[in-house]
Order: sequence, then structure tokens, then C-alpha cells
Amino acid sequence: MTSQTDPQIRPESPSEHRGVGAAEPHESAALHVTGAAQYTDDIAVRDPRTLHAWPVQAPHAHARVLALDTAGARAVDGVVEVLTAEHVPGINDAGVKGDEPLFPRVVMFHGHAVCWVLGETQEAARRGAEAVVVDYEPLDALITLDEAIAAESFQGRQPVLRRGDVGAGLAEAPHRFSGTFSFGGQEHFYLETHASLALVDEAGQVMIHSSTQHPTETQEIVAHVLGVASHEVTVQALRMGGGFGGKEMQPHGLAAVAALGAVRTGRPVRVRLTRTQDITMTGKRHPFAAQWEVGFDDAGRLRALKAVITSDGGWSLDLSEPVLSRALCHIDNAYLIPAVEVLGRIAKTHKTSQTAFRGFGGPQGMLIIEDILGRCAPLLGLAPDELRRRNLYRPGDVTPYGQPVRHAERLGDIWDQLEDRADVVARRRQVEEFNARHGHRKRGLALTPVKFGISFNFTAFNQAGALVHVYKDGSVLINHGGTEMGQGLHTKMRQVAATALGVPLEQVRLAPTRTDKVPNTSATAASSGADLNGGAVRNACEQIRQSLAEVASRRLGVHSHDVRFSDGEVRGLGTEPVSFADVVRDAYLQRVQLFAAGYHRTEGIHWDPVAMRGEPFKYFAYGAAVSEVEVDGFTGAHRLLRTDILHDVGDSLSPLIDVGQIEGGFVQGVGWLTLEDLRWDEGDSPGRGRVLSQAASTYKLPSFSEMPEDFTVHLYERATEPGVVYGSKAVGEPPLMLAFSVREALRAAVAAFGPGGSSVELPSPATPEAVFWALRRAREAAGDEAARDEAAEPVSGG
Repeated sequence: MTSQTDPQIRPESPSEHRGVGAAEPHESAALHVTGAAQYTDDIAVRDPRTLHAWPVQAPHAHARVLALDTAGARAVDGVVEVLTAEHVPGINDAGVKGDEPLFPRVVMFHGHAVCWVLGETQEAARRGAEAVVVDYEPLDALITLDEAIAAESFQGRQPVLRRGDVGAGLAEAPHRFSGTFSFGGQEHFYLETHASLALVDEAGQVMIHSSTQHPTETQEIVAHVLGVASHEVTVQALRMGGGFGGKEMQPHGLAAVAALGAVRTGRPVRVRLTRTQDITMTGKRHPFAAQWEVGFDDAGRLRALKAVITSDGGWSLDLSEPVLSRALCHIDNAYLIPAVEVLGRIAKTHKTSQTAFRGFGGPQGMLIIEDILGRCAPLLGLAPDELRRRNLYRPGDVTPYGQPVRHAERLGDIWDQLEDRADVVARRRQVEEFNARHGHRKRGLALTPVKFGISFNFTAFNQAGALVHVYKDGSVLINHGGTEMGQGLHTKMRQVAATALGVPLEQVRLAPTRTDKVPNTSATAASSGADLNGGAVRNACEQIRQSLAEVASRRLGVHSHDVRFSDGEVRGLGTEPVSFADVVRDAYLQRVQLFAAGYHRTEGIHWDPVAMRGEPFKYFAYGAAVSEVEVDGFTGAHRLLRTDILHDVGDSLSPLIDVGQIEGGFVQGVGWLTLEDLRWDEGDSPGRGRVLSQAASTYKLPSFSEMPEDFTVHLYERATEPGVVYGSKAVGEPPLMLAFSVREALRAAVAAFGPGGSSVELPSPATPEAVFWALRRAREAAGDEAARDEAAEPVSGG
């Protein structure tokens, strides 16, 4: 039962009314699995008047456009228009930093679109694009991160995270190590590629349907390209077939192309990238390179860390600055480091502009410290798990940027509970026994923690709005500023509204996200969608419920504070219930407002991005995973035998959704760390800078075969988070870093091929090839010959 005076109280029996806390399936699950769910491109192909856009992509990584001849394209049957820079009435830029020309004069990456052809059919547009003649002057191109660093090609700010005296900390540390570490990016590979549809009405108003995580920013970019005010552009995001951060900034230019085409032709214009176009034109997770030096005391506790970390930002800034800031803020992961000095830099290369990806720099920062601990543990004579356990944050500890680690005791508790649940002690003995019996197959087991801060780095984004309507029959319609990309945000918002109003879930419907319903929205990113939009939805519902309580109090003859809303009924203390719909009808007849605009802002956060000091996060999400792998000594191929996860989501708004997010995030992390190998042509051929892994045939994604054979997820109990909607915590990004346990288990398995106490350097992604060469080095260090005289043992054996 929900109290009128205390809207934070969660329902006692969530399963009965399917509100907050109920294990509710995704609200579009049936539509997804039957193929009935509508996406942006489904809307676009309905109208036979729709024109289709096709890009003319540059065959150089860096070149000057000397001439652009579109006459041949215009002569192609079915071509209606060719969009170029001269057609832009506003600002020829698709970014927020002023460094992303929509129609470039200088090509900055292989596949950069120099113009767009509009055709009656997609085939006509494609043939028209082939007929465009472009004269290029090729220029020198920087493709690799090493090339950019050597050329001192950097862009944006170079923040420094500092705490304590690093020089003294390193000098006084009895154990001191240094090294380098480079690791790759990751292609978003969402099921639905980028798509936009633009229409113009009789008054010149522009309507954009876009697969975007940030409708307001899409609206703003389209408006400034067209040279109009934001109120002349409406953006709707029905749903996305995946986003993972790749649709936070990247959709804006594509929507602007569609809008420009619609304004020029007066017809609907559709932009839908093919998979190859999507991979070759849009950004990915930032690759990083790190140089580090670290000191430990005799007990194995971290004393100091000094590092330079460089991200590959690609050709423009995009979101590289906040991604780098979050990487710096997460380089500690779950560990106390008393003295820290980390310099961050963004390299400028001639590749796609790298962008947001689930975790937004956090995974990159955390991977660096996990790699350091994994490499240093054997040199300290400690088991990696023990080294990690000794360095976990404890109550009273503070991060390097000055934020107290609230509820730090949960880290140790989660660690201990997981060890017990997963029977780690006994299984470690079993792993040792297995490895002693097998010369060409080894197993490894590892446990790793996660501490991930929740809130946007950019403080202004930590706000949200909602619009809730209650109709005369008691049914409810929600509009909010968050976007649905499969993560279950809309499901949670329906549950929040049902709980706040005390009505059954089926009485609540959710409308598509639109900028003319909820303005000035923040991106659905930073794992904050449920926190922010849930707060706004609840706020709107509370306003309505307060008004309805006054109406009900008069009907029931009780004080409004004694009115309760539950399961579609309204009652006073000691009175017979009346239906929610009856109270709503009374309110309408009494001319009481039945709709409300809700608003939420995250309190208690502050951040100085220059000094890198403050409390940028509302709270930390904690978790841990233990994974066991088996590696084949002849191929480097591995099986993921078992993974156990214990994760902190506070008091879950929707447990089924949260478990799904944890499972999916973990598997996506496994893909980044062990499979997904982005490759560019780094040679001196005419194709230099071309993305080589531009399809599912050349870019390996995790599938059922990469799932743990035994996979268990538990939600951490008694984990209420105060000050957040119904005590819940974010779940979108933190689980991805649980996959560190798999990489560290691979390191342990590789180490088992070599001599005890040796440090294993493991590339990332740890593909079978990379694992093979790592275990080959381990065998050589042990004086072992991989194929000496033992029979080969298949990797699928028991």
C-alpha cells in the first residue's frame, strides 16, 4: 500500500499489482519476438512518397576535396536531388563542438560522406552516388594511436587527476613496478543501424523520427543546420534496436541530412545506413594506451600510481573529453590508492570519431588498474584475488577526486558473499588438480570487483521531465524524456507510475518520447535513465495523487492525509474503498486538474572538470563476479565454464529487467575483452585507414557459444539507496565491467602453462590468437615444448 504522505514507501506485495519491485517482463517483449515492434525505418517505408538517401563516401583517410561534380548523378533515372554544402541554410556542422562539418571540405576518415544523393528508391540513390565525381588531394594520415602520440597530435583538454605526493609514495614503496598497456575499442553493432525520417508539414514544421538516445540534441543540431529555432523542429524516438551509447551523438548529422532533404524537396526523406556504412561512418568505443608506474607496501597495499593515459578520439572531439574524464575518475575501480597522478590525453587520428559506449570511459580506466594488479600480483608473491581483496575501499575512504565512498562496506560484503555462493575455495583446489593432470589444457579462476559512479559528468544533464495524463476513465498515459533501446526503461516507468498512483500496471500506457511533449531532455545514457526519468514521472504522479486525495477526502469524509491509493482503489482509514476511476470522475466534475508536468534534478552533486575535484556521482553501484575458464594450449581457444555474479542494484524497480541487464552487460563486456577485434588498414596502400572489420564476417561478436555454461546472477539484498526513486540503483553500465573476471581468469589459465610466480602480459582483446602467444611465452619461460610428447587434448573435453 502506498502512503499519501510518504511516496517513497515501496509496495508490500509488488507481485500482486505489478508495480515497483515486481518481476515484470519487458513491455515490448511480445512485439520484439514476433517482429511486430515498429522502428524508425518501419515508419519511413510506409509512405510511397519517401525519398531514400545514399552517401558518397571518400576513399581516403585524409584528403582535400578539390572539386565535386554532381551532374552525372542528377542524370541517373530516379535521382531527385544531391545534397551538398551549398544547400545548407544554417550552420554546416553536425556536432556540438563546431568541429564536425556535415559536408566536409577536407575528408578526415576513410568513408567520410562528402555529399548525399536522394532517390525515388534506394537503388536509384546508390547508383546516383556512384555517378558523383569527386577530385581529391590525398594528405598524410595518422591511423594508429602510436602514430598520433609520436606526432603529438592531440585535441581537447588534458586533465590531470592528482592526490597526495606521488613522487614520495613511489620512492618509499618497497615494491615498485612499471609498464605499458594498450587495448582496443569496440563496435556497437546494435541490431538496428542508424535511421532517420524527416517530414515537413504545410507550415514548414519539421518532424524527425530518429533512432536517437538524445532527442533534444538531435532537435538542436537539425535546427542549427536548417537555420531555424528549436520550436520549429520536433524529434520523436519510438524505440531503438539497441544503442549502447552509439546513438547519443552520432544520429544528429544523419537526422540533419534527412531534414535538409525534406526541406529542399518537400517530400519525406529516409536515411538508413547499411551495416557496412554504419561501421565505416560512425564512432566506436575509444581505444586507450597507458604508461604506468605503481608502488606497493610489503602487505601488498597500493601506495602510489603515476600514469599517462591516451585515448584515440578519432577525427573530432565528439564526447571524447567527458569519456576521458570518466576514465580518470574510474582508474581506481574499487581500490584505495593514497597517492595518484594521472594525465589524460585525447589523440587526434584520421578515423571515425570515437564516441560513447556503455560505460563511457569507465571500463577503460578500470581495465588499466585491473591489468596492473593482475600483472603485479605474482611479482608480489600474492594470489591475484588476495591482492584485490586487500586493496578494496573501506568505510571512511575517499576517492582520488575527493568523493567519499559511501557504503564502501558493501564491497567487502559482496566479495565475501560471492566467494561463499560460488564455492570459490573448493573450486580453486579443483582447478589446481585439473591443471596438474592436464599438460595441454589449463583452467583459471578469478574474482574481480566493480565500483561504478552514477550520474552524468556534465552536471546540467542530471535533470529530467515528464508529462503524465489521467483520463476521465482512470487510465493513465506517461510521456517522459528517456528513450527506449531495449533496456527496459519504459517498463520501469510504467511500474513507477502504477505504484505512485496506486493503479494496476495494465492501466498505464507509455507514449513515444517526443521533444514537443517533454522539452530539454538529457540523453538516455550514463545509466541514469531510470533515476532521472523515474524521479520526474513519480513527481508528476505525486502532484496528481495529491489533488485526487483532496477530492477523495471529501467523498470519504476523512482527512486527505488519511487517503490511500492501492490496486486501483482509493480508501480512507476505516472506510470502504471506491475505485480510482470514480475518484477521477469526481475530480473532473469538480474541475480538478488531471495532468501534471513532473521534474527531477539530482541533488548533492558538484564537479570541477578543470581541477578534477568534487562529488560528481550520486552514488556508486557495486558488484563482483567470479569466472572460470578452460584454455586449449594448442589454439588459445577458451571455454567459459562458469560465472557467478552478485550485483548491487539497490532495491530493484524491476528485478527481471535488472537481471537481464546484468547478463547482457556482462556478455557485452566479455565480447570487448576477448573477441571483438577492430582492425584498420595501417599500411601504405590506397586503402590506408579503411575499417577492415566492417561486417559480422570479419568482426566476431559474442553469441550463445560464448555464454558461460553455468551462469548465475544474484541481486545484492538489503541494498536500499536513499534519495533515489524507490531506493533503486542504476543497472545499465556497471555490469559490463564484471567481465574483467573472465579476462583475469584467462590470465590465470595462461599462467598455469608457465613457471610459478611469473607475470603474464595479456593483450586486449584476449582473442584466441593473443591467448595462444601469451601461453607460448609462458611455456617458453618454463622450458616447455608445447607439443613435446603428450597427445593433444580437445578443448571440449571434461
